[in-house]
Amino acid sequence: MSLMLRPSLTRTARSPRIAAMLVLALTSGCATMPTPRNVAGAQYQPTQRLQETASTDRCLTPLLPAALGTLTAEPAESLAALPDVLGSGDRLRLDVSGDKDVLSHDYVIAANGSLTINGIGAIMAAGRSSAAVSDEVRGRLVAAGLIRDIVNNIRLVATERAGVAVSVEGAVFEPGVITAGDRSNDARATTVANPALGDFNNGRSLATAIRAAGGLRPDAALDAVYLVRGDRYARIDLSPVLGGVEGSDGTGGLPVDPQLARGDRIIIPSKGCFQQKLVRPSPVTAPGIRVYMSNLSRPAASNASSAIGKDATSLPYGTRFLQGLIAANCIGGSALNAGRSAVLISRNPVSGHSVVIARKVEALVRDADRDEVDPYLMPGDAIACYDSTAMTIVDAVGVAGNLLGPAVLAKNLKP
Repeated sequence: MSLMLRPSLTRTARSPRIAAMLVLALTSGCATMPTPRNVAGAQYQPTQRLQETASTDRCLTPLLPAALGTLTAEPAESLAALPDVLGSGDRLRLDVSGDKDVLSHDYVIAANGSLTINGIGAIMAAGRSSAAVSDEVRGRLVAAGLIRDIVNNIRLVATERAGVAVSVEGAVFEPGVITAGDRSNDARATTVANPALGDFNNGRSLATAIRAAGGLRPDAALDAVYLVRGDRYARIDLSPVLGGVEGSDGTGGLPVDPQLARGDRIIIPSKGCFQQKLVRPSPVTAPGIRVYMSNLSRPAASNASSAIGKDATSLPYGTRFLQGLIAANCIGGSALNAGRSAVLISRNPVSGHSVVIARKVEALVRDADRDEVDPYLMPGDAIACYDSTAMTIVDAVGVAGNLLGPAVLAKNLKP
């Protein structure tokens, strides 16, 4: 005699099995985060690779840039010792003996590089030294009969040095044309209100221009920076800025840091390798970086509740992935959700390829070899946190309950 079950009991018995199958379907593939796929060789740093695929990059001695082949080489010290040249926007003070407010005035070099003096018209001043321009002004005033030919009867000095446009090329984060030494309106007003015989604009230096272009990349040839002016160039060794730092080949002291002139070119070759010693604030690297962050893992419902704001995403240059995760509040919490995963989205500045790196957060916290797989953060990188496997299963069970609950309740309410 066979035992026949009622259809309602059969459907009720099937519900747990259906729920279990649904939970299994929802959580399949979620136990671990799949390893992101990247273009072969796209990783910029050795720490962006996993240990089993890690390799040692070779640093190469860069060749002389092709653009310098026909130019004349000069020692860096000789180029730095040249007199400062005038440029558009520079303010000069002309004082003539025995004169008041006729020839003696403050003059500004125009955008086309000319300097217009009362009584003699315009002369070309940009690209020349103050002494050379002063000699020409005196000669023209004498020729026009406006002053006598007496030694030292005029004085022309620069009272304000404006910013100069220069080109920064090669291994920097933001190559292009930048204005070195551009002063704020308040600073310029203070200079005009408090005139002095002479001016020094420290923003017109080589190091400042490199920082204005985003700073040196970690693959830059620190000892082979080229400054080009007209038909001459100098190779400048900036490695002394890292003197005394562990892993540095600098000898200490101060590097040659010449003042720049309008139209100068700065060329920085790449060594083709990632140099950890350059990932730190210095006179030629970025002082800080901005990183994008997203943490929507439990219990956060938004970035605001994760306390991710402008201050959290502005980090010192040299910050690592693990430190960035702490700034994103992605580490800690309950044991159920402590095993989070996180991804770092970066870009190789040499090849331009995007790179996505996934890491287990707890592995970075607990493993002794964390430094081998903990990348440095670069400008514009992005960080995102994902919930642990346990929380994924909890959410999947919740979804299954929400789907099956109303159906089971409706069946049980039937007469």
